[in-house]
Amino acid sequence: QLQASGGGLVQAGGSLTLSCAASGSTSSSYGMGWYRQAPGKQRELVAWITSGSRTEYGDSVKGRFTISRDNGQDAVYLQMNSLKPEDTAVYYCTADSSNRATIYQKYIDYWGQGTLVTVSS
Repeated sequence: QLQASGGGLVQAGGSLTLSCAASGSTSSSYGMGWYRQAPGKQRELVAWITSGSRTEYGDSVKGRFTISRDNGQDAVYLQMNSLKPEDTAVYYCTADSSNRATIYQKYIDYWGQGTLVTVSS
C-alpha cells in the first residue's frame, strides 16, 4: 500500500512537499515515484526514482521539483518549488516492482489514493 500526504493549497511561486509511505508488499527495492492528473487532462509522469536513486522527471517540472527516497523508511518525497497554477492536480504515489529506470504507466504495479495540490495565481 502507498499512503500519500502533504497536498494542499499554495500560492504561485510557493513550495510544497509531498510524502509517500509504503507498506505491505511494497519494498525498498521497488522503483517509486509520482504521477499527476489535472482536470480534463491525461495523467502524466512527474518524477521517478529507482532503488539506487536514479531519477527521471517530467519536462514540465525539471529544475523545480526534486524527488528523493528513504529506503530505510520505505518512503519517497517530492519537493515542489516555484509552483505554478498549471501544477494543480491530483498527485499519485506509485511503485514498480521491477525497479525500471525508465517508467511508463503500464509498468506501475501500485497506485496510492492521490493527494490534491492546488496552486492559486
